[in-house]
This record gives sequence, structure tokens and C-alpha cells, in this order.
Amino acid sequence: MLICMRTTINLPDELYRHVRVKAALEDRTVTSVLEEALRKLLADERPRTSYRVRALSGAPVPAGVRIDDNAALRDLMDGPGAT
Repeated sequence: MLICMRTTINLPDELYRHVRVKAALEDRTVTSVLEEALRKLLADERPRTSYRVRALSGAPVPAGVRIDDNAALRDLMDGPGAT
């Protein structure tokens, strides 16, 4: 069973006319047009979790060193031959 919240919103007349025209041209309801627009708006605000990683030249990380282990990386940088 689909449960929906019924609410009242105030829109500028011109905006509401655009929504009604779009709904009519696409044979949809005003509600479905507004719902789609809100979903797109809210989806755009979700935090992004992708990162760009740039590879640096130099010696590779030795076998057995976990790059997600800060202590191991610090030991590697401070170890013999470190500058």
C-alpha cells in the first residue's frame, strides 16, 4: 500500500503555469512533475564519495606495508634512508 503525505505549497503563478503545461504535454499529473523535480533536486545534493588519486613517481611501497595503516607508513618514511 502506497502512503502519501498530502500538503499545500505556494508557487508563483508563472511557475505553476509552466508545471501545468509540462504535465499536459507529457500526459502526466502536476503531482508527478513536481515529485520528479524534487527527487532530482534532492539527489543532486547527496554527498559525492569519489576521489581522484594522482600517482607519484618514486619507490613503490614495500610488500607487507598497508597504505591504510598510518603507523606503518610513518615507520616507512622515518626508516633507514629516509630524508
